[in-house]
Amino acid sequence: MKTRQNIAGFLLRIALAAGFLSAVASRLGFWGAQSSGWKNFISYSAEVNSFFPSSWAPALAVISTTAELIIGIFLLTGYQVRKTALAASVLTLLFGIAMSISFGCKEALDYSVFVFSAGAFLLSTSPRYIGSLDQFLHQ
Repeated sequence: MKTRQNIAGFLLRIALAAGFLSAVASRLGFWGAQSSGWKNFISYSAEVNSFFPSSWAPALAVISTTAELIIGIFLLTGYQVRKTALAASVLTLLFGIAMSISFGCKEALDYSVFVFSAGAFLLSTSPRYIGSLDQFLHQ
């Protein structure tokens, strides 16, 4: 049973990392024609955070992208997994709340933001993280 839980935790960690890093890659144009692009992301940030002045959108875009990049790299490498997963959970919960305020809950549900948040929270409760830098450093 523990082996399955460890494998599930590993797969969840990699899936969360991929989700964060893919979003960043799209904003920065690394997905080619399928990329959303930075200008579009700033516009989307203004829409999602409609309760803030639109002049804040560029700063919010930079802050969220930086947080997602750091969280994605830390999850991928398995560094400080418990803290990083908790940060991922809080960040995506904030995204989901902002989306729900600005668009209604449908968009947050369609993008599975709350599932992403719950998965990250679940990962933060794991007792061990196989295939992680944490595991290597604490042997």
